[in-house]
Amino acid sequence: MKRLFLTGIVAISFAGCSSAQKTEKEGKDSKIPVTVQDAFKKQFPTITDMDWEQEGPNYEAEFENGEVETSVVINASGVILETETEMEPSALPKAILDYLDANYKGQKIKEAAKIVLSNGTVNYEAEVNKKDLIFDNTGTFIKVITE
Repeated sequence: MKRLFLTGIVAISFAGCSSAQKTEKEGKDSKIPVTVQDAFKKQFPTITDMDWEQEGPNYEAEFENGEVETSVVINASGVILETETEMEPSALPKAILDYLDANYKGQKIKEAAKIVLSNGTVNYEAEVNKKDLIFDNTGTFIKVITE
C-alpha cells in the first residue's frame, strides 16, 4: 500500500512539473502580441520552438530552421522587418572576404549571416573581434556594431 501511495505521489509530481513547464512557455509567449505571433506563424508555419525577446518596440524570434540558426524581427503591427540567417563565413561574398583580409588581417570570422530586410535588400554580417561588421549585397562596408 505504501508503495502504491509513493508511486502515485511520484507520478503526480512529474505531471505537475510537466504542466509547469508548459505554462511557463505559454506565459513567455503570451507577452508577445498576437499580431506578432500570427505574422511569425504565417512566415514560418512549421516552426514551433522559438525564443522571443523584445528589442525596443520590436520583437525578435530566434529559432532553428532545419539545421540553420535563424532570427526574425517583427514590429508590433506584425510587419517582418528583417530575417537573419546564419551562414558559413567562407560563403560570404568575395568582396567581403577581401575587405576583411585587408582590414582585419589574421582575425578570425567568428560568425556570419545573411540579412534580408523587409524591402528585399540583402546585407551581410561578419563578427570579428566582438564587432559586427555590416556589408551591403555588393560587399561594400556599411558600418560596425560593437557588442
